[in-house]
Amino acid sequence: MIYAAIFDMDGLLVDSEPHWRAMERVVFDSVGLYLTDDECKITTGMPIPDVVRYWFARAPWTEQAAAGRSHEDLAEAITEGVHERIATLAEPMPGAIEALQFFVSRGIPTAIASASPMSLIEVVVNRLGIRDLLTLWHSATLEAHNKPAPDVYLGTARKLNVLPANCVGFEDSGNGLKSAYAAGMRTVAVPAAFEYSDPKFTIADIIIPSLTVFSVDTFDALQAREEYS
Repeated sequence: MIYAAIFDMDGLLVDSEPHWRAMERVVFDSVGLYLTDDECKITTGMPIPDVVRYWFARAPWTEQAAAGRSHEDLAEAITEGVHERIATLAEPMPGAIEALQFFVSRGIPTAIASASPMSLIEVVVNRLGIRDLLTLWHSATLEAHNKPAPDVYLGTARKLNVLPANCVGFEDSGNGLKSAYAAGMRTVAVPAAFEYSDPKFTIADIIIPSLTVFSVDTFDALQAREEYS
C-alpha cells in the first residue's frame, strides 16, 4: 500500500527551472562563460554546486575572470538570485496543486524532498500557498549526500515514519528519479518535454507527461505494482 507521497520541488511542483537557467547564465556570463538556455538544460536536476563544477571542468574560467570568487561563491550567487525571482515570479507546474490535493483528500501524507536548500523550499511553499497541503518538507543539503543518492528520500520517509517501500516518489529529473528509485520507492517520472523520451526515465514505475494526467487510475496502477511486484 502507498502510505505517503513525496514530491521533488524544482520543475515538478514549481515552474522554477527557467529561473535557475536564467540565473546560471547571468552568473556564468560574469566569468566569461556564455551558455545558451539549451546548454543549461544539460544540468537539470543537479545541485547547484555540482553545476558549477560541471561547467568549470568543461570550460574553466580564469581566476582573473572570477575576480576572487570561489565556486561556492558562484553557486551562492545563483541560488540567491533564484530566491528573489521565485519569491515574486514563480508559478505552480500544471497539475501540481491538484496532485497534492489528491493525496490529502485521501488522508495520505505529502512531503517535499528537494535538492534545494531549506530556505528556497520555504520560499516556494509560501509562494505557491501549499503549506496546508504538506505534512513536511526536507532538503538534501541536510543529508550526507545530495541527489542522485537516496539520502533525502530515505530521510523524508523516516521523518514521515513510513517505510520507503510504502512511499511513492514523484520526480521530473533523471538525478532525482535515481534518488527515489535507490531509496526503494514506487516512482512516477514527469519529465520535461525536451527529454521525455530519454531512456534514463525507464526505471520509473510510471512515466507521465504532466501532473495534470495523474489520476485515480494512475494511483491504482501504482498500488497494483506494489502488491504484485
